[in-house]
Amino acid sequence: MRKSFLAAMSVLTVLSASACSEKASDNLENAGSAIGNDVSNAVDQAGEKIDRGLDKAGNAIDESSDRMGAAMDNASRDAEREAREAKRDVGSAMERAGNDIRKD
Repeated sequence: MRKSFLAAMSVLTVLSASACSEKASDNLENAGSAIGNDVSNAVDQAGEKIDRGLDKAGNAIDESSDRMGAAMDNASRDAEREAREAKRDVGSAMERAGNDIRKD
């Protein structure tokens, strides 16, 4: 009977160990999945932050480019106006010089 009892205990120990091993394996698998999900979420969030940062940078570049274009347009108009005024002033000066030459 003693041998039967020891044999039964051995069988129960083996069954318990395999069940425990299976449970540990399941826990390890679940932990691995959770870690994988966490890493995946972190990578997704980082990608979204990078995308938002690039969008902001692109918008800032576009706005700066628009302001520079407007400033260049204004400068071009100012330069054209100044050139017309200078042309008119030179023409007036030449006309006065011609009148002065005739008087002499």
